Amino acid sequence: MVSKTIPVKSFDLVIFGATGDLSKRKIIPALFRRFIAGQVPTTSRIIGVSRRDLSQSNFKIFVRNSISTFAPNVIFTENQINGFCKMLNFISMDLGSDKGWDVLAEFFMKSSQEIRTFYLSISPALIEPCTERLNSFELITPQTRVVVEKPLGTDLASATMLNKTLCSVFKEKQIFRIDHYLGKETVQNLMALRFANVLLEPLWNNNYVDHVQITVAETGDVNGRGEYYDEVGAMRDMVQNHLMQLLCLIAMEPPAHFDADDIRNEKLKVIRSILPVNIRDTVRGQYQGANGSFRDHVNNPESNTDSFVAIKAHVSNWRWAGVPFYLRTGKALSRKVSEIVVEFKPLPHTIFPDLGKNYQNKLVIRLQPEEGMTLHIGVKEPGPGGMRLINAPLDMTFAQLTGQIESIDAYERLIMDTCRGDQTLFMRGDELEAAWAWVDDIIAAWDESKEAPLEYASGGPGPLEATKMMSRDGRSWEKI
Repeated sequence: MVSKTIPVKSFDLVIFGATGDLSKRKIIPALFRRFIAGQVPTTSRIIGVSRRDLSQSNFKIFVRNSISTFAPNVIFTENQINGFCKMLNFISMDLGSDKGWDVLAEFFMKSSQEIRTFYLSISPALIEPCTERLNSFELITPQTRVVVEKPLGTDLASATMLNKTLCSVFKEKQIFRIDHYLGKETVQNLMALRFANVLLEPLWNNNYVDHVQITVAETGDVNGRGEYYDEVGAMRDMVQNHLMQLLCLIAMEPPAHFDADDIRNEKLKVIRSILPVNIRDTVRGQYQGANGSFRDHVNNPESNTDSFVAIKAHVSNWRWAGVPFYLRTGKALSRKVSEIVVEFKPLPHTIFPDLGKNYQNKLVIRLQPEEGMTLHIGVKEPGPGGMRLINAPLDMTFAQLTGQIESIDAYERLIMDTCRGDQTLFMRGDELEAAWAWVDDIIAAWDESKEAPLEYASGGPGPLEATKMMSRDGRSWEKI
């Protein structure tokens, strides 16, 4: 099976923060890969904006280095890289002042109907002055889109202020709030699995599902990002956005249409249905290891910021009443993995004792590594000697299924979606605020308790208390 590439319309893309880490690692390589795939028209323009004082030729050298370092497996010709570089322009400017904005404005005709995307790969403090100047220099047209990266606020108040800032200049349909997890192949296949097949949807409820686990585990620590991570922690950095979005896609009702607002309406209903969490149903921790502790890496010996979070949540509606959703994320764990496990209830009566009392069917949805899905079922073990049953996984690894050795990076898909104006995989403002309201209550309860995060060993599964939280319910985490 060969994936089909559908070109987008010609566009102008302005990357604010073009020489920053995100641009270098993700945005530029993603654009180049889509260019050599034939999806980006050669008439498009990419304008890099940064405070760095670079010449046009030096910016193109920066772009070449970015591609060679962060897209090393991409096979391309010198003509292709030269063609890509012809689309590039660079402007040195300070977003906090008016200097340089007239130069940017000269790139555009005020009456232009070209797709115009402004990618704000900048610190949150610069979003307000940047949007104000986009407006005052008359750079916003009906065909304009703005892309905003996390952190999308640090609490409900700051998220509300961010939305207010953006909506004072842009319409909601022009705002694209990126969560790169939603651009992963498996996340979209989750919607296809649920809503394009009759097989699982009748079982997708509290009559058949015992519980759901959502895990985003990382082997790396926070060393090198300590100052940032000490301000946010795992709860704000991962739970509020990535894990919450995955929970929504698992728990949402079928939308009336495959339409951005219909899908986001259903996701919002899920978030508003999540019950407040008792602090006893949460675990937070900090890693300790031979290469330094979390407090060492954030250079704060009294830090109470979490590098690990586990939560037991409940969605209060008819479909999911009584089904626990276990969320888990952490740094410095034993394995890098992002997956969703839907574990089904045991048979009410089994005639095959070999299956064991604790055997349960489960669907494992892997986001990384090796994006795909595995359905665990009981089958007869091959050979003579009677009915000996084993647990057999039915595996769907997408790279093998489609014949693609390397899957498309989430940023490639999301950036192309901004060019199309497709907001399906992007968060809406009210969705963002509802997620923060739920998370803020948990953080406030932690602050009020004044309990320090629990210590856990680097390279392990996380705090023992997270295992105990599951054990109290007669369940266990999927091994990481």
